[in-house]
Amino acid sequence: MSLLTRPLLVFFALAYLISWVIWLPLYLPAFGIQGLPVSGFQHAIGGFGPMLAAFIVTLFFQKKEGLFGLVEGMFAWRPVIYIVIALASPFVLTLFAGGLTWLIAGPNIDFEGLGISREFPNFDILTFFLYNLIFFGFGEEVGWRGFVLPYLQSKYNALVASLLLSVFWAVWHWPLFFYRPGYVSMDVVGVFGWLFSLATGSVLLSWLFNSSRGSILACAIFHATVDIAFTSDFSNAEIVQYTGALITIWGIVTIFWFKPRDLSNSARVKMTPLLRPRLPRLGDQEGYGG
Repeated sequence: MSLLTRPLLVFFALAYLISWVIWLPLYLPAFGIQGLPVSGFQHAIGGFGPMLAAFIVTLFFQKKEGLFGLVEGMFAWRPVIYIVIALASPFVLTLFAGGLTWLIAGPNIDFEGLGISREFPNFDILTFFLYNLIFFGFGEEVGWRGFVLPYLQSKYNALVASLLLSVFWAVWHWPLFFYRPGYVSMDVVGVFGWLFSLATGSVLLSWLFNSSRGSILACAIFHATVDIAFTSDFSNAEIVQYTGALITIWGIVTIFWFKPRDLSNSARVKMTPLLRPRLPRLGDQEGYGG
């Protein structure tokens, strides 16, 4: 087992274990086990699994230096353009989706419900954003992009690493198919569409991570704003569908525009043999290892 493989295996085991144990009271009723106490934020708290696993495994394999690097990535806001893209692009695409709806279905489009949570209707837009940023933005992206992606990109090009990561990301969601309404109601076609959306989302997040030279913050913000775009209480479902299609097209264009090797104009972020993230400098054409 290679020096790079061992931390990944431990990470995935911990990330799945932490999240799936937290979600136990939510999905065990599907197997006939009732009565476990459930918090209103039980699902959200499970989103911390990848982040906690990343902290634990980083501290064990990379010691304090690696942990400081991970935390630094959580607050890396330069180049600021990628923070702006992460924050604004899902909403811009939603507006374009509204335009498509108007052209195809007529003028009766309605943005009412954008930024309003179906699950927590008392949240305002800022609270909804912070909820998604903390539990699913940082909760997931510290693990998936901050920890896993540099390891995978040390062995594979950015596209292959992104697609591999999307498989592990999909498996992590497994319990949701037993209790989250949107997942429970999926048919076979819906599952394949969801898997494809994860793959294209993974490509876009890799582009954002590599282009920002390792900003977990940019990825967390993008994850949060995409979640808002897809889970807002829209009265017009076509806008959500067209938003998803536009994001998918964006992901596909990214592959052809930036090329599979790095999915970025910057070199992809890798782990060095000493298990430290190697962040590319401006002007680099390739990261550590060729």
